[in-house]
Amino acid sequence: MGSSGVEKVGVLVIGAGPTGLGAATRINQHGLKDWLLIDQADEAGGLACTDITPEGFLFDMGGHVIFSHYLYFDQLIDAAIGSGDKAWNTLERVSYVWIKDRWVAYPFQNNISALPKEDQITCINGVADAKVANATAQTKPANFDEWIMRVMGTGVADLFMRPYNFKVWAHPTTAMQCEWLGERVATVDIKRLVNNVIVNKEDASWGPNAVFRFPLEGGTGAIWKGVAKLLPKDKQRYGKDNGVTGIDKDKKIVKLANGRSIQYDALISTLPLDIMLTWTGQDEWSKGLTRSSSHIIGIGIRGQCPHGLKCWLYFPEDNCPFYRTTVFSHYADKNTPAPDAKLKTLCLGDASDAKGSQAEAGPYWSLMFEVSESTEKPVNQKMVDLGGGKWAEVVKECVIGALNTKMISKDDQIVSLYHRRLEHGYPTPSLGRDGVLAEALPWLRQHNIWSRGRFGSYKYEVGNQDHSLMLGVECADNVLFGAKELTLNHPNIVNVKKNMELIYSEPTFLASHK
Repeated sequence: MGSSGVEKVGVLVIGAGPTGLGAATRINQHGLKDWLLIDQADEAGGLACTDITPEGFLFDMGGHVIFSHYLYFDQLIDAAIGSGDKAWNTLERVSYVWIKDRWVAYPFQNNISALPKEDQITCINGVADAKVANATAQTKPANFDEWIMRVMGTGVADLFMRPYNFKVWAHPTTAMQCEWLGERVATVDIKRLVNNVIVNKEDASWGPNAVFRFPLEGGTGAIWKGVAKLLPKDKQRYGKDNGVTGIDKDKKIVKLANGRSIQYDALISTLPLDIMLTWTGQDEWSKGLTRSSSHIIGIGIRGQCPHGLKCWLYFPEDNCPFYRTTVFSHYADKNTPAPDAKLKTLCLGDASDAKGSQAEAGPYWSLMFEVSESTEKPVNQKMVDLGGGKWAEVVKECVIGALNTKMISKDDQIVSLYHRRLEHGYPTPSLGRDGVLAEALPWLRQHNIWSRGRFGSYKYEVGNQDHSLMLGVECADNVLFGAKELTLNHPNIVNVKKNMELIYSEPTFLASHK
């Protein structure tokens, strides 16, 4: 404590999500003693935490699964919760798009053979026209919408890509750039597409997450609570008193909800960049960043899951409010209560009351829905009666949407309901984003503030859990030694697995752990 009554620390880390924990882990490995990690939540996890309902159903804050580009990440999470089949389920991605009252394998653009013939023709003609037009184009696509049209054509664009992406991002594809895409959106091989149509082949092997891991217990949040336990307890502070209420960039002071202040030499912040810029007097930069909010809605259901090995599923049509549904019970048995747990039915699959319900045993399964929100895509949050309680209208809409899309039946017994709204859900790769980042991040750095993380650096293309952790690890190395930050500055390099195997075998967690 300084003579002024202000606490002083060498490196202050704000936020105990994957990025903040990555930074703290790396600082601790280097043997630095003068650091502190703070978070207003009661425990570590950030946007990668897991909630549990009163009935015992677990729900993550979105469709988080583990697939990694980094050896460091793999070693750290194994150190946190264990390795092998004693700690993890290893699952094969089984994903589909529900459209035209049928399942189409993901990625949609490789599997139009499942569509009605007239839609197959429209999509093939569109892809062919796009291939010709793109070959003669003189400029790069100006936005995401132009990229879709050049790569996939009108058919795929209108049938799936445009409506689906608006449901995800809550912003039109014309307002988004396309530099962020990388491995995240499959392109189209017209020969492969036509062959799949002719032989009626399902082609679902694309992508970096075709195989993924998930913890046997505790959901995704268990990983990050485990990482936090590897760090010294006296260097971590949790709870609402540790919420940040303001920052004086000139005096290098962070103001806390409990009225106290911490003065730092270096600040690693995972606070949303838009909030940081507002607090540091850069409102115009803040206004140049676009985001959406997320609603996570969960239902727990009595009975056997009817969806086999399906993992996560996509919904582009307007017969449901959600863009993605995860069969969350499939990821781990302990994501639901034990089969012998006795629970009352709250409502039925058509959202009607379950009058006179008595507590009965399981088994149980669960679905997790994701709904985006923005000023351009509002969400109905009026409180309504559902399952004997008051819930936002969007929860009821999700139940009805699940019925409309045949995820549940009208007689299914729903025994648990869940809803959480995340103000900061998705950082949008907007047209003006890169211009803001090019100015804002170096400007903050001049004031000894490193803003990093899913929302700290606003780069969705490096916003997965492995990326987010490494943003913190590399930031810590930059703070302490001036090392390069590969993940922040070169997303297109780190998102290619073979690149990482060639050029980034270090740092590893085990090699430098003390």
